[in-house]
Amino acid sequence: MIASKRAVLVLAASLIAMAAHAAETTPPMLVFAAASLSDVLEDLGAAWRRSTGVPVRFSFAASSLLARQIEAGGRADVFISADREWMDYLDDRGLIVRSSRHDLAANRLVLIAPADSTLALEMRAGLDLATALGNGRLSLADPDTVPAGRYARAALDAMGAWRQVEGRLARADNVRAALIFVARGETPLGIVYATDARIEKNVRVVAFFPAHSHPPISYPAAATPGGRPDADAFIAYLRGKDAAAVWKKHGFLEPAD
Repeated sequence: MIASKRAVLVLAASLIAMAAHAAETTPPMLVFAAASLSDVLEDLGAAWRRSTGVPVRFSFAASSLLARQIEAGGRADVFISADREWMDYLDDRGLIVRSSRHDLAANRLVLIAPADSTLALEMRAGLDLATALGNGRLSLADPDTVPAGRYARAALDAMGAWRQVEGRLARADNVRAALIFVARGETPLGIVYATDARIEKNVRVVAFFPAHSHPPISYPAAATPGGRPDADAFIAYLRGKDAAAVWKKHGFLEPAD
């Protein structure tokens, strides 16, 4: 009897080891995603792995950089952009599976300052941002290519402040880099997403930009041609009920559509 129990325990241990080895050797899902999604997607990727046994490997950067990497032949199973324009860019070139495309979440745009700043500003037409900057520069993601920078430029234009500051920008490679400039006190003001501001204790939100001052901030996701067959399932998971609670916990809003 004792020998039989030992045999059962050995078999059970072997099965557990085999399952663990299988999980370790399962090729990861490769996801190219906007830098502003780093924290929420790491949480969702871990939950997906616990549920399916399939690991997820993320590459976070500016949507513009990631889209061009895919265009140049970079392999990704899923692309998640911080705006619709870069997703459209790949769609126009046949580099996404159009039927798999869905908006996952939305966001807000905010003006931030170092945590010890006492600056107060009202977001309205005629915004005097130049005076608020003093001798400093405004930190934001590169408005020529990066979604967060494009939203920022549109918002500043709507407020009548773009021409005041366009020559006084601290251009960052992505929105998280723009956040760091302000957190370190390298710039007195910056423009980032609301979800970025909430994760950094060394900055504070000075004001929210009105939603009508810039295009809606959306995060579309799509599978790529020739990618994993379960890429659609991963996108569906990111749109599901369980994931919705995680998006909300990280401060994201429901997608407009």
